[in-house]
Amino acid sequence: MAADTKQFIIASLNQDLYGVDIKYIDNIIVMQGIARVPKSQSYIPGVINLRGEIIPVMSLRARLGMEEAPYTNKSRIIIVRPEEQAAPIGLIVDEVREVITLEASAIEQLAYDEKDPLTNFSLGVGKTANELVNLLNIPSVIIEKEASA
Repeated sequence: MAADTKQFIIASLNQDLYGVDIKYIDNIIVMQGIARVPKSQSYIPGVINLRGEIIPVMSLRARLGMEEAPYTNKSRIIIVRPEEQAAPIGLIVDEVREVITLEASAIEQLAYDEKDPLTNFSLGVGKTANELVNLLNIPSVIIEKEASA
């Protein structure tokens, strides 16, 4: 793979496509029972037990400010690690589509409103043959910024 290319797993949420850099992906699993955790963030429905490891799961829909939807047989949990030594976390998506390779020239940075907290979640937009993919900034999506009160 050339130095100026990156691979992304493409997941869909509400018909929109989102790319997750494969360097963050640990595993992709089918939807399973989620144990509720009291007093957790609204976008953290709970935890799962994956081969003896307790992993918190995040609804990517809720984290991105979308309405929740019922899980289907295509729903998946993408297990990611935002940093090498960080604990894994699961991201619930509607469907995992494919792996794509994007050259740096196919990734467009967009100008955003700096005050909108959701803008940190995007690295830009990737252009594939016939679709646009919002590339997620996984560390920003996962790591909770302290809200300034």
